[in-house]
Amino acid sequence: MNESLVVNDTSATLLAGEALPWMEADSPELNSSLQFSTAPLDFAINPWDIMLCMSGTVIACENAIVVAIIFYTPTLRTPMFVLIGSLATADLLAGMGLILNFVFQYVISSETISLITVGFLVTSFTASISSLLAITVDRYFSLYNALTYFSEKTLQYVHLMLLGTWGVSLFLGLLPVLGWNCLDDPSSCSIVRPLTRINVTLLATSFFAIFVLMLALYFKICKIVCHHAHQIALQQHFFATPHYVATKKGVSTLAIILGTFGASWLPFAIYCLVGEREYPSVYTYATLLPATYNSMINPIIYAYRNAEIQRSLYVLLCGCFQTNKSYRSRSPSEV
Repeated sequence: MNESLVVNDTSATLLAGEALPWMEADSPELNSSLQFSTAPLDFAINPWDIMLCMSGTVIACENAIVVAIIFYTPTLRTPMFVLIGSLATADLLAGMGLILNFVFQYVISSETISLITVGFLVTSFTASISSLLAITVDRYFSLYNALTYFSEKTLQYVHLMLLGTWGVSLFLGLLPVLGWNCLDDPSSCSIVRPLTRINVTLLATSFFAIFVLMLALYFKICKIVCHHAHQIALQQHFFATPHYVATKKGVSTLAIILGTFGASWLPFAIYCLVGEREYPSVYTYATLLPATYNSMINPIIYAYRNAEIQRSLYVLLCGCFQTNKSYRSRSPSEV
């Protein structure tokens, strides 16, 4: 949800004692929202933009591997891996968007390209967050309807979820491209130009709704896991150590998933609601950069920890699979 990120507050525009060529010192419209520049590259590159580009590079590399593994492995076609593939695809596009944003800002700068980049980033990050919600729903139903989960109907339901996820994401991404932007009305700009204040508020509100839904679903998942563990303990007349350890591990993993997601996106979502375009842009950078880290952590939590993806990764890297280590197929309920 970032377009060309060029700082235009007074404290950040003086480089080597000279004002930037696109800066008017007495401009009445001076503000600190992040915006693009159409000036030639005759000034130093903003270090925040470099960090965003580096983050995008790591994100793209990590998720490209996951997408390749799922695409070229026929056995990874279950609903769980379809959703993980959707998440990895969204994060891959987000990483590519951050890289392209950097290139278009400093090399090929134009308003049209910048609007397209903004829409691309909004679509990819929205799809990433929505895919996380879809994975949470899938995990819940794999526990709640365990007997009927592995059926053709479940796969159809997952495809419908993904259709809705990407459809809504594409719609939100097209809004600034189709005219809902502040290029003609700078007073309506948000902390991220050219998105309007209303647009950013809509995106932030949508994030909070998704976060609350995930919180509620993971709470129900935790209750189901603890209930199952309690039933096993009653059947065995004591709470066996392996079951206790497994339950504790599951609850800890849920906490890590929600904690990582919240810590990454909450600061930026909150600042989108309370921030004004006149605020120093360093605040926007400082909250946006951690949000991108969520796409960096997602493949580690949802993909690389999975035994089947680990095995496919060994095949991809080594050309063959030769190990005595046993791999057990994990269900989506095993968080």
